[in-house]
Amino acid sequence: MTGHHATTVGPLLLVPLFAFWVYLAAALRQRDPGRGGWSHWRTASFGAGAALLAVAAVLPGHDLVGHMWQHLLVGMVAPLGLVLGAPGTLALRTVSRRAGRAAVRVLRHPAPRVLAHPVTGLLLTAGGLWLLHLTPLHRATLTHPALHTLVLLHFLVSGYLFTWAIAGPDPGPHRPGVPVRLVVLGASVAAHATLAQLLYAGLVDVAAPPEQLRAAATLMYYGGDLAEILLALALLVTWRPAPRRAATPAPA
Repeated sequence: MTGHHATTVGPLLLVPLFAFWVYLAAALRQRDPGRGGWSHWRTASFGAGAALLAVAAVLPGHDLVGHMWQHLLVGMVAPLGLVLGAPGTLALRTVSRRAGRAAVRVLRHPAPRVLAHPVTGLLLTAGGLWLLHLTPLHRATLTHPALHTLVLLHFLVSGYLFTWAIAGPDPGPHRPGVPVRLVVLGASVAAHATLAQLLYAGLVDVAAPPEQLRAAATLMYYGGDLAEILLALALLVTWRPAPRRAATPAPA
């Protein structure tokens, strides 16, 4: 038996719209002389991510398949668009130099460094999905709309952190090398695929008919694969090899 969520479309829909309005206002400020302009592709990417969040806000969440669409859009696809919009770089170019230097100092602190590591993002995203489907948490979200909203917020924040750690164009102090990021991304693929198989077999703590379990598992398996392929492509596109240092000439 599936539950029905109360209508929370209004507040959820305002969040991505407000975020894009703030981003667009900052991007338009870069058109002033001396700022060098801002990439239209980055603006379009952030706008696409915000639009996907808006779509997720209006999707019906009365069954497991609807939930899976929301989780896929909010936790995997929309964060890719938002991250590729480089909002951190745009913010640093918009605020004062003093505020920018303070933000950079905060990012260099050990705590943000650990939080922004790909493994941390993997534990929060994949771990959150496993916790949701293998514990009574999913059943609780069916009867508590506020809890369902908090779960979606968790997937948005953790999905953004994971995507940023893997392929973010924004500056990332002490971001691990590409091989490490590819290994973590591979672990994410395996975690999603394994959970999808458990869901398909009905070995989860989810109150849904077998046909919904199979449909949701199929969506998780193939939709998750597609999202992670796009993330891998984004990693390859945004990767810039470290410049080689010029060899020091030997003393005569």
